[in-house]
Amino acid sequence: MSAPAALITGGTSGIGKATAELLHARGYRVMVTGTDLANTGLPGGVVAVRADARSLLDLDHAIDRARREFGSLDLLFLNAGVSRPGPIESTGEDAFDALFDINVKGNFFTLQKALPLLNEGASVVFTVGAGEGLGAAMAAAKGALLPLMRSLALELAPRRIRVNAVSPGMIDTPAYGKLGISREMLDSWAKDVPLGRVGVPADIAEAVAFLASDAASYITGDNLSVSGGLGVH
Repeated sequence: MSAPAALITGGTSGIGKATAELLHARGYRVMVTGTDLANTGLPGGVVAVRADARSLLDLDHAIDRARREFGSLDLLFLNAGVSRPGPIESTGEDAFDALFDINVKGNFFTLQKALPLLNEGASVVFTVGAGEGLGAAMAAAKGALLPLMRSLALELAPRRIRVNAVSPGMIDTPAYGKLGISREMLDSWAKDVPLGRVGVPADIAEAVAFLASDAASYITGDNLSVSGGLGVH
């Protein structure tokens, strides 16, 4: 029996990379996609494919590569995403389009194209996360993923394909640096987290691995918050 196979979009850094590393260490065959494949530091044996989630041609290429490498998939981790925070007054069309083209359109069509490869009983996991407080466009793009996930959970249930989401809280990833937020700033925010620390990508990777495992075989349509208690009321 061959080892399980996983495809991780946005898998060259941050949460996606940590998940690729964890699954690879646990015996998965792993393929990741990303737009920048230089100096990823991924373990040997992890297949990396250049793909922009906005491009259906790129998605076709990535899925075709997964078919040739693995034949079928046991986990599809839809992690590719982009942040464009800002109030409505300063949100331009380019930022709006990027938010929906990558976070919503990209995830939708990646799953559509991967469906023939998903084994019966496979797992699909979306990275969602909160968009509130980061602007209306971000909240709308992120918020669109939860009803999409729940609808797909029902639609794919006859094939025993489970569809869930993880919602990271404050996680120390390169995305914060791109937004001009330093590690020192993150550390200062840790006081607002009930568990007293900023999360690391491995925290989310463990949650994804759980949702992909037999231990979660009766969980579908759920959104697992991994936030250290942030947002709990």
